[in-house]
Amino acid sequence: MPEAQTVIIRRDGAAATIELNRPDALNAWNGPLGDELLAAVRAVAEDDDVRAVVVTGAGRAFSSGADLKDQSGREQTADGQWDVRARLTGCYHPIITTIRTMPKPVVAAVNGPAVGIGMSLALAADLVVAADSAYFMLAFVNIGLVPDGGSSVLVPSRVGFTRAAEMAMLGERITAPQALEWGLINRVFPDTTFAEDIAALRDRLAAGPTRSYAGTKRQLNNWLYTRMEEQLDLEADIQQEMAGSPDFYEGVTAFVQKRPATFSGR
Repeated sequence: MPEAQTVIIRRDGAAATIELNRPDALNAWNGPLGDELLAAVRAVAEDDDVRAVVVTGAGRAFSSGADLKDQSGREQTADGQWDVRARLTGCYHPIITTIRTMPKPVVAAVNGPAVGIGMSLALAADLVVAADSAYFMLAFVNIGLVPDGGSSVLVPSRVGFTRAAEMAMLGERITAPQALEWGLINRVFPDTTFAEDIAALRDRLAAGPTRSYAGTKRQLNNWLYTRMEEQLDLEADIQQEMAGSPDFYEGVTAFVQKRPATFSGR
């Protein structure tokens, strides 16, 4: 991907690392990042020489979620609303499903905050490992939206209904140690050795039995995610409803103005 700027692919032997590369914006998703990330995951999925994949973020964040200040890539519906559904189904959903179905292991190396769609991206991976200072947050509710990017499937499949409802409805930070305790993620590494620990895990997987890993993914997907496409469509439909609500407008306005939102329940 020589023309890519917001996403970088690096090769280390039989492993590929996909790095979100908007560090000044905490790797928030704008139009170019979504498009380049989709191209990146498809490229490594189709490359038979790649036997393991790491997804991480540049700088001090994994991803802070959607960039609410950047208008790039935002289509509009006939009535002038943000066409959230088009973006989800055309870009975000293929990213998540490609990660889940590529016949090789994918590790999310969460080096900092993983928020909103950034958290969804992390949880789409097969193994999720985090730096000790990282945290996870389903922040959608804080701007009047609902979980998307598959998180309404990916979160409860890992932690169950009770904790998924808490994360989705309260929108609070879950620290990496707490996420490990809940079973949301697999491992927590010290900040000081995070890069080395990730490299060791990456190299182990890249040297392992790739077809065995692929078979395991097929089994887990068949047991846990056979209805993922249906759920992704439902997420997109409900999110489009939310995008037209006064509460969403207030949530985004409050975020941009850096003040608490005052929701009306509409």
